Amino acid sequence: MDAYDVIAVGSGHNALVATALLAKAGNRVLVLERNDKPGGFLRTEEVTLPGFKHDLYATRHPLFLRSTAYNELEADLRARGLEYLNTDLPTGVLLPDGSSGILSRDLEASAAEFDRLSPGDGQALTDLMAGFGTYANKIFPLFSLDLASSQAQMLIRELMTSGKGGFAPFAAEFMQTARDVLNERFRSPIVKAMIAPWLAHAGHTLDSANSGFSVSLFLATFIAAGMPLPHGGSDVLIKALVQLVTDHGGTIQCDAPVDRILVERGRAVGVRMKDGDTYTVGRAVIASVNADQLYLKLLADADVPRALTEQAKRYRYGLGCVQIQLALSEPPHWPDNRLQHVGRPHLLRSMEDCALAITEAMNGQLPSEPAMSVDVPTQLDPSRAPHGGAIMCVQVLQLPCCPTADAAGEIAVGNETWTEDLKNRFADRIVKLLGRYLPNVPGAILGRHIISPQDLARYNPNSGPGDPYAGSLELAQNFLFRPLPSQPSHQTCVPNIFLVGAGTWPGAGVNGSSGYIVAQQLLTSAV
Repeated sequence: MDAYDVIAVGSGHNALVATALLAKAGNRVLVLERNDKPGGFLRTEEVTLPGFKHDLYATRHPLFLRSTAYNELEADLRARGLEYLNTDLPTGVLLPDGSSGILSRDLEASAAEFDRLSPGDGQALTDLMAGFGTYANKIFPLFSLDLASSQAQMLIRELMTSGKGGFAPFAAEFMQTARDVLNERFRSPIVKAMIAPWLAHAGHTLDSANSGFSVSLFLATFIAAGMPLPHGGSDVLIKALVQLVTDHGGTIQCDAPVDRILVERGRAVGVRMKDGDTYTVGRAVIASVNADQLYLKLLADADVPRALTEQAKRYRYGLGCVQIQLALSEPPHWPDNRLQHVGRPHLLRSMEDCALAITEAMNGQLPSEPAMSVDVPTQLDPSRAPHGGAIMCVQVLQLPCCPTADAAGEIAVGNETWTEDLKNRFADRIVKLLGRYLPNVPGAILGRHIISPQDLARYNPNSGPGDPYAGSLELAQNFLFRPLPSQPSHQTCVPNIFLVGAGTWPGAGVNGSSGYIVAQQLLTSAV
């Protein structure tokens, strides 16, 4: 039986951020990972052909680049091989008729582009960013704070209340839908189509309460951070974090699934593995899992308050996604040359069609023509493909995890399972749609690899039935309601057990923030 100061269950990047900070401070840490490699949804593999290095899940890290975690660890991570490549054009859009638009990190350049698309939209963008800027000094610090802390509560009160017994203007803006914001602010259908699909990256629909807030948040983040990716692949971040942990005496074990967290006298004292081995812990257990897994599985033998177990049973998962990794003999030929320098453009018909596709998915149908997120990392990092070749990731978000029908009536769905046949037939649809926008791509495909919601679920239990964001991010399960209404924080009902990951504040995306928050709590308290 081995003893450690801190044990992490799971090795997603948030768990590694936390253990790196704690190991640097002298704690003896152990990270236990059920899969064959650490990193969760940061994984780079040659899954199509030799020499083509694909990011199987997450690719771009704008949130991490602007995080307090990166600010604190940057020198350590750079010394261990992490180098970010970036672009001045974070996102853009291409419509089937060849019309297009781009967003620049230069606000004046973006305003000029928006005015080109519709006179007056440039000023609307400037006004939107200026309005958000008046709140930014209170909003961005929250991403590095536990929302249940007194400091966070003070910032939230200042944002939401007027001090005169009523609510501040921000409170109403915070609750707006994205459709309302886009229709009220902008006239260009191209501008709306550029911004609308990003809502899916936050687990929202255009008509979700609070989705309008994400419009400003995304635009502000892209302008500030661009669309960076690690040179060599997304998992270079993981490799650097792993080395940082081990350089400070930490231990990381893979193929090591945890069965239970052991609790005695109201405190975690260790973990028991699936094979029966146990490890003891002195200070804390950091669990990179969702609340349902924690309270219904890992703490199944502990005395957990009924309110928490009941809420854990009702923990909801959102829609799924499909990723198609393509090995190409040549880069895509963009009709607008500027798009070859854009970090992550979308291909779609319109904002309204984007909303329709999500509605189809919410009704259990495979969308007939969904928005497509396109990433071509070799535009910035040609080392990830053989000379002259390219890699492309086509991502379709907001898909049913258990499809019951096809909105186009062309694909026999079967028994609500993403079989290999269903994956390939849906991928065929997406590649055909891709050819409308980028005619050279279908003929340039040398190999493809498809990841379905079922594949996500199999690889990472935090996905539930295939949700890449580890649980619905609708307002009722976000912010102070995440992970659970009775536990609006990272500290659980067991004082020395903490949760990190996308199932906790501040949610999904490569941000490192929950790991940073938990590390700070442990470094500044006597837990």
